[in-house]
Amino acid sequence: MTSKRKPLRSDMGSSDATRIRVQGMDLMHDIMGKLNLGDFAFLEIQGRLPTPSESAVFNAMLATLVEHGMTPMAIATRLTYLGAPESLQGAVASGLLGMGTTFAGTSEGSARLLQEALTNDMSTPSDDELTALADSLVKKLRETRQPIPGVGHHLHKPVDPRATRLFEIAEKHGLNGRYVRLMQEVASAAERALNKPGQLPVNATGAIGALSSEMGIPWRLCRGLAVIGRSVGLVGHIAEEIRNPIARDVWEQIEADASSHVQW
Repeated sequence: MTSKRKPLRSDMGSSDATRIRVQGMDLMHDIMGKLNLGDFAFLEIQGRLPTPSESAVFNAMLATLVEHGMTPMAIATRLTYLGAPESLQGAVASGLLGMGTTFAGTSEGSARLLQEALTNDMSTPSDDELTALADSLVKKLRETRQPIPGVGHHLHKPVDPRATRLFEIAEKHGLNGRYVRLMQEVASAAERALNKPGQLPVNATGAIGALSSEMGIPWRLCRGLAVIGRSVGLVGHIAEEIRNPIARDVWEQIEADASSHVQW
């Protein structure tokens, strides 16, 4: 006897010959020309439109990681495009594959840390409770030899200006709650534990992890926000590569430097 198969279901979108529906909204009449890309992304992720405050903060979050100069991800994209100019999508994908626990992807780790630490029965923790909680989180991470997600940056010290600006926008729109406060306490606890005052600020991905948590975005999706933003930037690097090619020079310079010690 075979069991009855459960019907497959998705509410993301559907279409027929003349209509396209997205999350229950008509693409042509309700979305195109009315929603900006950030609000559309929020709709796809959360299944609802953002409030005006959420829209302002979420769009700022997406903008934060679009561009950060000639990063390893940008270099990978440019070099891949040099070798396969017929595959723009492959070049962008090659850059995105480098998004992880070292570069740009730590919003996932910081959001997970915050969301697992602040349970629903701890809705309004006091400042002392947050400080104690941050100390315990940092202690546990150090004992297990894990990195402290969302804090520190090799360049931006004593503050990461992107995080500072995100928190300003969040405060203006009433989204600077317990997750933001805990993230800031974690940075302070890390500086105390490692004896590095002023050297481990909340970084951009830490701020994104905290603000994602404030808006109820599950930590498993937070790296996706970095993917959305950085994809825009990597397409921009390809656009500049077309206008002003440098990838071949990068390759040839690295090859020359790496081989300069060889005696023939």
